[in-house]
Amino acid sequence: MASTYASPAAGLPGQMALHTGRAVFTEAYALIPRGVMTDIVTSYLPHWRDERCWVIARPMSGFSETFSQYIMEVMPGGGSDRPELDPGAEGVLFVVEGQATVTIEGKSHLLKPGGYAYLPPGCAWSLLNKGTVPVRFHWVRKRYQQVDGIEVPAPFVANEQDEPIIWMPGTKNTWGTTRFVAPTDMRHDMHVNIVTLEPGAVIPFEETHVMEHGLYVLEGKAVYRLNRDWVEVEAGDFMWLRAFCPQACYAGPERFRYLLYKDVNRHMPLGVFR
Repeated sequence: MASTYASPAAGLPGQMALHTGRAVFTEAYALIPRGVMTDIVTSYLPHWRDERCWVIARPMSGFSETFSQYIMEVMPGGGSDRPELDPGAEGVLFVVEGQATVTIEGKSHLLKPGGYAYLPPGCAWSLLNKGTVPVRFHWVRKRYQQVDGIEVPAPFVANEQDEPIIWMPGTKNTWGTTRFVAPTDMRHDMHVNIVTLEPGAVIPFEETHVMEHGLYVLEGKAVYRLNRDWVEVEAGDFMWLRAFCPQACYAGPERFRYLLYKDVNRHMPLGVFR
């Protein structure tokens, strides 16, 4: 089945629009619906040309602290030769619209919709839109947690449409994950995967775990459990979950898919007690 990928509609609502949106920020989760990702909330980054972005997650003390996530929009001819200024940051790019030429350690790759790139800390990379239409992509950033005796992973590129969906046992191939990194690969301290639920599929229990989450809905709609609340979500919405926020899901009448971030494979940092 061909995949589609949502991205912000941009623009601004009319002056007669009613304030009946679904945006909410709670102690355990935030919901940023597609309708509030307008022109007025975009940001700009240093050393980028003809670019803007929607910052949909950033580390916040007392909430979600491990990652940031941008939806980048780069116009034709735009890009950056110095995209990442933090030498300790790793990143993942995921293209949802248009095409980007990403050069990693001197080798160029054309990322089309569904294209995925993992960029380890200290990696030399650049991005250019050589096409005639804007390119939009997610950029997930995390401070890499080095572990003595474990090497830093190498960069790689892929496309999710070439990767298999690993179905959960007992679900009759209705709930699965497209993985770009093996879960037991200790080199990686974050996963950015794609979760698929076929029409009517469910996450049948309240997942409650230490991983922080960013969930960007790529296609479809669902009713999603977030902490104490059941909320309706659709393509283009973003859910941002603090650690241990309970979650579950009932998929809607069409295939429901989301891009998922989580932090993995590391000890929990301990506070200093005196």
